[in-house]
Amino acid sequence: MAAQSQTTDAGPVSEHARITSLDLIRGVAVLGILLMNAVSFKFVAAAYYNISAGGSATWLDWAVGIFGEVFIDQKFMGMFSLLFGAGVILFIDRAAQRGRRAVLLNLWRNILLLAIGVAHFMLWYGDVLMIYALSAFILIALRRLPNKALLTVGVAVFMLSLVSDLYGQSLVNEGAPLGGIWFTSEAEDETLGNLSWLAYIARGPGMVLIGAALYRMGFMDGGKSRETYRKTAAIGLGTGLTLAALGVVITALGDYSRDVALIGQVPNNLGTIPASLGYVSLIILWNNGADSWLKRRLRAVGRMALTNYLSQTIMGVLMLTTLLGDADSLNRSALLVFVVAVWALQLWWSQAWLRRFHFGPAEWLWRCATYRSLQPLRRPRNPLGTK
Repeated sequence: MAAQSQTTDAGPVSEHARITSLDLIRGVAVLGILLMNAVSFKFVAAAYYNISAGGSATWLDWAVGIFGEVFIDQKFMGMFSLLFGAGVILFIDRAAQRGRRAVLLNLWRNILLLAIGVAHFMLWYGDVLMIYALSAFILIALRRLPNKALLTVGVAVFMLSLVSDLYGQSLVNEGAPLGGIWFTSEAEDETLGNLSWLAYIARGPGMVLIGAALYRMGFMDGGKSRETYRKTAAIGLGTGLTLAALGVVITALGDYSRDVALIGQVPNNLGTIPASLGYVSLIILWNNGADSWLKRRLRAVGRMALTNYLSQTIMGVLMLTTLLGDADSLNRSALLVFVVAVWALQLWWSQAWLRRFHFGPAEWLWRCATYRSLQPLRRPRNPLGTK
């Protein structure tokens, strides 16, 4: 199978030991995440959740905003979270097979990721790396649970985000100000702010635990039958995207008022797990088919996911926040130009870089710090000059 993997005897995983389905999913996810993150680079925080709060001046802006709410919001972060959970288990398994102290090595690896996330958070408030690092500690503690139990715990943790939204809406109905969560003109209620962070944070470890269980069950690496992935894609996307669309309808019919601000998020939250699994299934089906130049480039983007994620923030903050922060004409539809330009750049540079080097620059630094030794970076030159 295209997703088949091998293990190496020592050191970090080699190129030939990679699981191509995970690289492809990761590549699609890191590019897709930019569609929503670009909104928070340019506009106020409320505009991320409330399409009417900023950047929506024309019908095209509204169409772009609604498309993002239905097809992108939470789903691509959900895919990334599933992958991270799979990656933690994969790392531990391979380190153990090589005779390393797998758990301690993974703990150290995620302490480093936490430090990277803190630095990233200082640049942009939407960092997810800190959540992943903390989720890894939870997963390491629970890794010996049976798969079904791990799935159950993951779903239960994820559902805390729904409880948070429902309780938050009850506070809003009693008169609590929404503040920057939904509007830009109200004061912010501290309790609602904390509930908003709880909803955001709970989705991360929940999906990480689910991804770990699904990887151990052979789902994430393409080990199931084609029919299984077809059914999961059909049911997952049919259910998840319908729920997300319902959330948009509820919010629109409520005229984006405070009465529907948080309750309108609930259907989208409910749809995140099935929609994420549906997208993953589609990508695995695509991965297991004939190879193509686009797949190879997306896999390269996935192999450099940390570098590409961090560089998206650097470019977004520099261009959309710093240079174009006062440009009122830059609406949601105009952000697509930035997004597509970054996509093209990362599709080009990821493959170009990996032709010359084994790892992306951020991945290489993380590996060197993880193993506390200098890892080989540059590929050996071919004396015949062939590719």
